Amino acid sequence: MSRIGSSPFSFPDFRGATRRLVLVNLFAYFLLLLAQVAIPEAAAGLYRFFTFQPNLFLHGGLWQPFTYSLIHLGLLGTLFELLSLWFLAGFLENLHSSSWVTGLYVASVLGTAVAATVIYVASGTLGYALAAFPLYGCVGGIFGLLVAIGALYGDMEFLLFFTIGIKARYMVAVYALITIAMLFGAQKMYAFAQLGGALAGLLYIRLAPRRGVHFAFSEYWYALRNRYYRWKRRHAARKFEVYMRSQGRTVRFDGRGKQIDDHDDDKKRWN
Repeated sequence: MSRIGSSPFSFPDFRGATRRLVLVNLFAYFLLLLAQVAIPEAAAGLYRFFTFQPNLFLHGGLWQPFTYSLIHLGLLGTLFELLSLWFLAGFLENLHSSSWVTGLYVASVLGTAVAATVIYVASGTLGYALAAFPLYGCVGGIFGLLVAIGALYGDMEFLLFFTIGIKARYMVAVYALITIAMLFGAQKMYAFAQLGGALAGLLYIRLAPRRGVHFAFSEYWYALRNRYYRWKRRHAARKFEVYMRSQGRTVRFDGRGKQIDDHDDDKKRWN
């Protein structure tokens, strides 16, 4: 845990994007748990439908990159993931906006799915086809959050396993080395996918706007809308000029579609 404040074991405030991400994952976990109890024969089909499997994704399962992170198997694993998500997202949200944290998490989750697809397709192309290992859980998003902390706040000290003090950058390096070692085991696709989530998180903090993708998109949308309105005003001004010429009068407009008063020009000329 990060040594923030008086207690090294304290979690950040449960608010904003952190609360939304944790509650959405928790709600999905209990929803599938209830479905498993109510209709156990359909539970396996639900897990297969919502987890990410590259072969199914390439054949039309376009929703899977957005749903697999909500699938959690096992109480202890889910508890560890959600506590990690709470701590890492909450830590970053104390220093960045909620939209920035949400964008980082989503980018890491999607990056995990992209990496799994890339290695699946590449292995098949090279003649070393890998088994389509289903991805589930939000570990990819968590890894992206962890990499962001290591890259931006590398000197921040954590307590590894609540006992060993370690800087954030070294902890990221340890997790990365463990994941790289897994590439030589049976879960190659899983390990490569986690590294993809980490890379997506790193690219996000380097390339994404400081105030978040949502804010940048809003700014772009309003700028585009304003350009459209200015174009309409200029177009209407040109039509009005043509109309006034047909009436024997001359009017002029500037590049913003605002009428130019000839009397103002005379005043500027003599002043």
